[in-house]
Amino acid sequence: MKNLLYLVLLVLVFFSCQNKEKETSLLVENWAERQVTYALPDSLERGMSYLSVYPQIYSESEKRIVNLTATISMRNTSTVDTLFVDKIDYYNTSGDCIRSYLQHSIYILPMETVQIIINHNDNLGGTGANVIFEWNKRTEIADPLFEAVMISTYGQIGLAFVTSGIRTQ
Repeated sequence: MKNLLYLVLLVLVFFSCQNKEKETSLLVENWAERQVTYALPDSLERGMSYLSVYPQIYSESEKRIVNLTATISMRNTSTVDTLFVDKIDYYNTSGDCIRSYLQHSIYILPMETVQIIINHNDNLGGTGANVIFEWNKRTEIADPLFEAVMISTYGQIGLAFVTSGIRTQ
């Protein structure tokens, strides 16, 4: 009976480790696989959008800061046309560009969502981080949608909220 208990425990540990590896691998975006390898037509409409992101927030006072995990979603709202993103720059509270996600233009297929994860322990953005997106689309289709979902859990307390991007150009 004791050996059976050890076997069941071993099997549970083995499968729980495999699930964590699968979850982690889903969060990594391979930008090179999305690279646009041809010149975009001049007829595309260019746009720029701003998205506020909160990797940290104040809690109780300015002396206590809570870290959050942020999921940044880039959503192509068209059912028929591809969206092209030329630039994704991440800025901290002071307005310094701390990360550029793209070295080349990428595509987002119709109705597809591409995500960037800012991990819970990545506090470089501070309490007032933001992202600037530069993109191209056909004039006839709706603008892309940029959103951020921030979440954190401590014990039995959970915190979650969403921000939406605005077109600036």
